[in-house]
Amino acid sequence: MDDRFILHNVKHVDGEEIDIVIEDGRIVGITPVGQGIQTPSQPDNGVTASDRLGVPSPSLSVDGITVYDGQGDYVSSGWIDMHVHAFPEFDPYGDEIDEIGVKQGVTTIVDAGSCGADRIVDLARSSQEAMTNLFAFLNISRIGLKRVDELSNLEWIDRGKVLASVDTLCDVIVGLKARISSSVVGGNGIKPLQTARRLSSETELPLMVHIGSAPPDITEVIPLLERKDIITHYLNGKKNNLFDEQGQPLQVLVDAIARGVHLDVGHGTASFSFKVAEAAKQFGIAPNTISTDIYRGNRLNGPVYSMANVLSKFLLLGYPLEQIIAAVTTNAAEWLGRPDLGRIRIGDAANLTLFSLEQESAILTDSEGEQRTTNQFIKAKGVYTNGTFIKCEVRA
Repeated sequence: MDDRFILHNVKHVDGEEIDIVIEDGRIVGITPVGQGIQTPSQPDNGVTASDRLGVPSPSLSVDGITVYDGQGDYVSSGWIDMHVHAFPEFDPYGDEIDEIGVKQGVTTIVDAGSCGADRIVDLARSSQEAMTNLFAFLNISRIGLKRVDELSNLEWIDRGKVLASVDTLCDVIVGLKARISSSVVGGNGIKPLQTARRLSSETELPLMVHIGSAPPDITEVIPLLERKDIITHYLNGKKNNLFDEQGQPLQVLVDAIARGVHLDVGHGTASFSFKVAEAAKQFGIAPNTISTDIYRGNRLNGPVYSMANVLSKFLLLGYPLEQIIAAVTTNAAEWLGRPDLGRIRIGDAANLTLFSLEQESAILTDSEGEQRTTNQFIKAKGVYTNGTFIKCEVRA
């Protein structure tokens, strides 16, 4: 942990230029740009940090003071990815926590049901060795994603084990996950979701529901969701999606939004369509949170690659930068009940993402294989979390 770390010459998404001064992992100062490096470190002889360090490029460290020159890049509270798969033992849906976390510019990840009761303790234990903060949705199937048809056998939904896991890991588990699409539920149709609804009531935890191919039909699924439940993959381009052939939102979606159901992107390998996303934007159906549904395969081979890549797609769609960043900071933090993770405030533990807005051409690809050319994209540069600054290693 750096004794004193100064993030110099950065700006909020609203353009305000600042320095952020951190001591022992906590924010102790937020100043106009340049003032942060004037902090006296040897008051007995009048020598200041800026006297000894000068203008850092890109970073210098003297006597326990490290100054990183952000060179005008943006800073936000640490990005939160509400839908990842971070249990590397499961194939194909698994990856190392920090590979999809801090190395991506993401300080907090929420594993979206990789593990059920059989392995959730192992997932929680693995996070203790990572720099990335981890929460998790508990898969209602005890086997989790050990198999990809985990709800095809109703005997794999063990009520007692669900309740015990929630009790044991109440600081990690933030909700229950049910993947409700034909390849997962087999011939069980809507029954696993009905069971998930009962478990949600017993545990007082919200549901994250994966939507995909029918059966069950989407008009059976969405009415079972309540306030704070999450629809993930809501912009998928499959036939069983939430928009009609003219691009208008189905009534069940409109009604769900009115009830307070939360819309999450969950891009993934097969669950984000530019065309559907354009229709959603046209009718004002914006995401509450933007998430990746990232794992090793779609990180290395696309079409996800990184959180920054997914965020750049929403820039291309015409969403303003402030709204995009809110979807991975304040909105996600509010859903988690952790407002501290979505703010930059003196006295809080420093939890920051540094990123740039690059003005150059790039190709972006959705889950349908459709490609679009953009003239600007977001690039993650680094994070400060858990008392350490980490430069990002990410494929844009």
